[in-house]
Amino acid sequence: MSEYNSQPFERRPSVGVDVGGILVGGGAPVVVQSMTNTDTADIDGTVAQVAALSRAGSQLVRITVDRDESAAAVPKIRDRLDRLGLSVPLVGDFHYIGHKLLADHPACAEALAKYRINPGNVGFKDKKDAQFGAIIEMAIRYDKPVRIGVNWGSLDQELLTTLMDQNHAAGSPLTAEAVTREAIVQSALISSQLAEEIGLPRSKIILSAKVSQVQDLIAVYAELARRCDHALHLGLTEAGMGTKGIVASSAAMGILLQQGIGDTIRISLTPEPGGDRTREVQVAQELLQTMGFRQFIPIVAACPGCGRTTSTVFQELAQSIQSDIRTNMPLWREKYPGVEALNVAVMGCIVNGPGESKMADIGISLPGTGETPSAPVFVDGKKVATLRGAGIAQDFQKMVAEYIENRFGQGAGAHAAE
Repeated sequence: MSEYNSQPFERRPSVGVDVGGILVGGGAPVVVQSMTNTDTADIDGTVAQVAALSRAGSQLVRITVDRDESAAAVPKIRDRLDRLGLSVPLVGDFHYIGHKLLADHPACAEALAKYRINPGNVGFKDKKDAQFGAIIEMAIRYDKPVRIGVNWGSLDQELLTTLMDQNHAAGSPLTAEAVTREAIVQSALISSQLAEEIGLPRSKIILSAKVSQVQDLIAVYAELARRCDHALHLGLTEAGMGTKGIVASSAAMGILLQQGIGDTIRISLTPEPGGDRTREVQVAQELLQTMGFRQFIPIVAACPGCGRTTSTVFQELAQSIQSDIRTNMPLWREKYPGVEALNVAVMGCIVNGPGESKMADIGISLPGTGETPSAPVFVDGKKVATLRGAGIAQDFQKMVAEYIENRFGQGAGAHAAE
């Protein structure tokens, strides 16, 4: 019998970049980041959303810096977050006039942990290199890393035109789509080379090359990874809303991560009106966790249900436990070190229920349709109790809380030694 490979490819070596104390690349775990959608000039609203994203698990948070009012607000936002005890690094997203905003607002330049530059709109024609260089010089002055973020929606048209002309002169061996992908890769590499020539070390540069189609994203990043050793930021731009955005982002980034490509990720979801921005953080965490790259929160395994599970008890219990875990994780991370590795199973009938429950740290197999109204509970692979009656769900939740306290609480060491 041959051995099946069940592990991702070896991580692509990359130069590590310190972003406000968070290491991106250099062999560090893949970093989760997100971006606010508030007006940065709205200090109260932006602080509230950054705080929510940070507490949800976003290790870096990007904010828009598009005008004087937003630039002036950045140091005040940083100060407010510090007073709340939230040290999450802030990344400034600059377009068009970033060079001017950084020069006019030195407190903003200092408060940000990283600058994001789009080489497609940092400047045009004769001003392009000068304005790009001005931002790089600011990064050097304030000892900040930069992300050179290419986006095919704002691609350098001069570069694209040059490559299209060259392709035509060569008899058009490549499709227009292939030339566009090459322009994206070249834009990132040319800009990073220019930044290094100005004096910014590679340990201060992260690259991204975002497109909105899954196969294009895979192709672009595979080529970019082949041609450089910079830390790479993964993201599918304009991914969309709801399940479409989740599926597209997960499909593209799942393949790249499996190939060892990617040092930090952002799931760019279009929120529903009034929707929760932290949803994109949750999806990014679940992608990394389900693929086995990182552990963020305890996993709740639950069966999908079938004709044997016409009762909704197991669904409600699984939902309640999952919600309780997410609500409590900010506290649990401090109180119960290692709790993110916990596995809980909530199963709905006798077919797979007992077996799946035994494989979890703590699991329950609820009675299915027509089954005896009892629910065996398994802890560390052994049956420890059988719950009955109307309070099964509440009794199991109490057992989960007790298990967490006994295994991960302050007395866990003494308990294990007994």
